[in-house]
Amino acid sequence: MSSINSISPDKLARLIGVPHCPALIDVRTDGDYDADPRFPPGASRRRPESVSDWASEFVGRPSIVIDPCGEQVSEGVAAWLRHAGASSSDVLAGGHLAWVKSGGPLIPSSKVPQRDAFGRTIWVTRSRPKVDRIACPWLIRRFLDPAAIFLFVAPAEVSAVTERFGGAPFDIEGAFWSHRGERCTFDTMLEEWGLAIEPLQRLAVIVRGADTARLDLAPEAAGLLAASLGQSRMYADDLEQLKAGMALYDAFYRWCRDATDEAHNWPATKSGKAS
Repeated sequence: MSSINSISPDKLARLIGVPHCPALIDVRTDGDYDADPRFPPGASRRRPESVSDWASEFVGRPSIVIDPCGEQVSEGVAAWLRHAGASSSDVLAGGHLAWVKSGGPLIPSSKVPQRDAFGRTIWVTRSRPKVDRIACPWLIRRFLDPAAIFLFVAPAEVSAVTERFGGAPFDIEGAFWSHRGERCTFDTMLEEWGLAIEPLQRLAVIVRGADTARLDLAPEAAGLLAASLGQSRMYADDLEQLKAGMALYDAFYRWCRDATDEAHNWPATKSGKAS
């Protein structure tokens, strides 16, 4: 019988990718992780036996704990997190195995850049972003690593900064995380991480159209390009622009996921009347 502090894979799937998604904490042992070195989008690994050492990271935050089968380990860790001050802490019903059986997306750990001592990925790219260099950080923070660090630097300094800080260069000519043929860096990340879910695939076409001057690919591409260029004029600070861009891409993602069939017109349809 499921715990009252549990969440089903279907409900978790609706939370992944949205700003209010709880922190996902993968507490599988090394052996379990080695048997399947993949993780649900956005999950971070922690050792369950040392929960008292890291629980403070989640004070005041909601979280979902994932173990192999959704049993004693995750129940215990979730209870400890609630004791330590987490705003809520649930377990994934059925654990990692249930997520796999549900067909939920799984990111291969082999496709994740090196993490720093705090478990964060570090990404380096050119300053003054427009489309792809905002879309990719949005994707990374919503589906790979919520704590990811982004360093926007002068184009000539990308290589040196990457080497100095152990980062991964992206949207730079010749980099692994960059354009491939007619597809942009956003497409590359979706492909490498196996994020084949429909809303992201739909969003990818819009990003590709806006980023590669092919506005015919999707009607929404022109709107994304206009909003992106407008924000690039509004913000002199790249990180401030990224913050604003996160909200922009959150809106486009929710449209791709939930609102593509919704129309809007004027005058508004009167109650009980067909438009």
